[in-house]
Formats: sequence, C-alpha cells, structure tokens
Amino acid sequence: MDEGALLKVIQSKYEALRAGMNEAVRRRWAAAEAIAMGSKGARLVAQATGLSLPTIRRGMRELKQGIPLEVYRARRPGGGRKKATARDETLLADLEALVDPVTRGDPTSPLRWTCKSTLKLAEELHNQGHGISAHTVGEILHRQGYSMQSNRKTHEGAQHTDRNAQFEYVNARVKEFQGRGSPVISVDAKKKELVGDFKNAGREWTPKGQPPQVRAYDFVDKELGKALPYGVYDVGANEGWVSVGVTHDTPAFALATIRTWWLEMGVVRYPKAKELLIIADSGGSNSARARLWKVELQRLADETGLRMAVSHLPPGTSKWNKIEHRMFCHITHNWRGRPLESREVIVNLIGSTTTAKGLHIQASLDMADYPTGIKVRDDEVEALKLKRDDFHGEWNYMLLPK
Repeated sequence: MDEGALLKVIQSKYEALRAGMNEAVRRRWAAAEAIAMGSKGARLVAQATGLSLPTIRRGMRELKQGIPLEVYRARRPGGGRKKATARDETLLADLEALVDPVTRGDPTSPLRWTCKSTLKLAEELHNQGHGISAHTVGEILHRQGYSMQSNRKTHEGAQHTDRNAQFEYVNARVKEFQGRGSPVISVDAKKKELVGDFKNAGREWTPKGQPPQVRAYDFVDKELGKALPYGVYDVGANEGWVSVGVTHDTPAFALATIRTWWLEMGVVRYPKAKELLIIADSGGSNSARARLWKVELQRLADETGLRMAVSHLPPGTSKWNKIEHRMFCHITHNWRGRPLESREVIVNLIGSTTTAKGLHIQASLDMADYPTGIKVRDDEVEALKLKRDDFHGEWNYMLLPK
C-alpha cells in the first residue's frame, strides 16, 4: 500500500474513534499504530491525525514502559495549564481596582455588574504589564460573581456630564480614608415591606402540598403597617446595621440609624477614629439637597466629635451603591418566600443574614416617631460648620464638629 493510501486509512480510523477517546487514550492509540507501521510510523500517524510527534512519542514510551492507562484522568493530578490569576499574583487585585469604581448590583440578585467592556479592561491591564485576553478577563469576572448587565431597571435617564468623574472621585476618597484607617460606610433605605401574612416573592423548601397560606390582596394591615429598613454597611469590615422603622423614612431616621451603628458597632471597631466617610445616593432621606440631612449630620458630628465627610452618588445611580449589592441583596435572598408576619420576624431574618464571605449584620426595631414636613430655618443652615470640596461641593462635603 502506497503512502497516500496508508494516510487515508489511518485518518479514517482516527475520525471514527476520536469522539470516544480522551487525551490519554488518543495518545496510546496513535502510539500503537505508529509502532505497528515501523520506523516511519510516528511521522505518518502525526501527518494523518494532526497529533504532534512529541505526543505520539510520549505514548510510545508509555507503552514500552508498561505504564497503566488512567481511564478517568487525561493528565496527572495537578497537570494542565494554571489559571491566569495563579500565574500572575497581582492580576486579580488590579482587575478589581479597575472595575470597583463602576460596579453596581441588582437589589434582588447577588450578582454584580460593571459597565466596562472586557476589551477595554484587557487593554488597561495590558498597559499595567499583564498579558491577558478579553476572553480571560470575562472568565475571571464570572468567577468573581460578575454577570452580564440585565435590561431590567437599569435605564437611568439623562446622565450628568461629570457622572463618571464623580465615581472616580468617590473611589479615590474611599481609598484615602481607608488608607488612614478611618471608617467608610455606605447607607441607604431598603424598600418598604408590608408586615403581615402577605405573599413574599421567591420559593422555599416546605413539606409537599403544604405551601404557606397568605392573603390574596396586598392591602396594608392598619395595625401592623409597613416596615422601613434603613441600613449602614461598613465597606472595610463587611458588616452592617439595619434599623427597622415604623413611621417615616426621614433624614432624622437615617441619622438615628447611623448614630446607632456607631454606638453599637463603629466605636468598638474604630476606637481611635477622628473622621467618618458616608457614601449615599442623591435622593430620599439622605438627599444631597435635604437641609435636614445636613442639620442632623452636624448634630451627630457634635455628639461624636467625628468629622462627617459625605460623598453622594450622581443622581439616578442609586443601584451603584455598595450597600445594594453587598448587603441588601443578601437580605432579600434570605427571606425569599417567607411571609413577613411581624416586625420581630423581619428583624430576626435581617439579623440572621450571612454569606460565605463573612457578611455579618445586626438589626433592631426603631419604634420612634419621625414626622415629615420639618422646616429647617435659614439661621440653622448658616450655623453649620460645612466645608465643601472643590470638586462638586454639592455632592462632596464635610461637617466639622463645633
């Protein structure tokens, strides 16, 4: 049989068997064929199958030495190419530093989003000395809990011209405070929850045929009312505090929650702190334009002696707040499918929320009355020891203790 015909025979055998062979079996089969054909066998098999000569010769050595075939493992334990993050020790930290300022999360999902493309991230990492492709960047982000952006509740309307610049400024400010060992907290109000035997989205394991019985209509129970959770998330310590209010979500309630966090958790972890950085969105009870928010901040600064620095996220970007995708989403996941039958149940479910990365939350019920419509006089505003930053002083400022 001439060489051309022999190549066709080998190739037809290989195509018929290759789908059922793993790497080790493929190597041994090619070696057996090469040995059967004599001195030119390795070259002919390589030409017909596309396998490399070193691979075929390795199989021939294994057959000659009588090494048993490991059917269920193609490589020895520990073999194969190492992950990019294992080969490059600083790659993961540098990637997280690039995406952290522009990371956001869906309050109903523990996944995170980033608006930077993998191509752009790979280019920036390459400029920092990392040889990495956009595909590998995508794989690393997926392993770190990032997902493709959802098309639900992400339309943020017209964006401010300095939106991205504010994100970068906030990120730099956070690093500055953490570099000095000062606490950095992210604050926000979670959505109001109906208290009572109302349907709660999600599913839980229950005895077959015995689902929890809930009301057919979501009319507010006049006795139980609604629960208003307001949270404080310690960015550096991965722990938080949630106060569950019963009246109104006001700046006074927000600052009362921050005060409680400081007395119960903050002062214990940061006994030598002289300053506190608060990251908040631009609306609601912690609005950048709310006079009462600043007046209450001044009171807290006077009580604690702390310099109260505040950075607001640009308007329409509340879902980018750390507390949303590092604390609130886990609380929602923890009580999925469970009717929030009482305020005590809500507090207990919040306080029992944990994650594999060590999230720890404390919670309490705040029965105080926080009325709305409180007017702040001009002289109260003028008396504030308010120091605005040069960059967007309406978003970045500090209240100094008197």
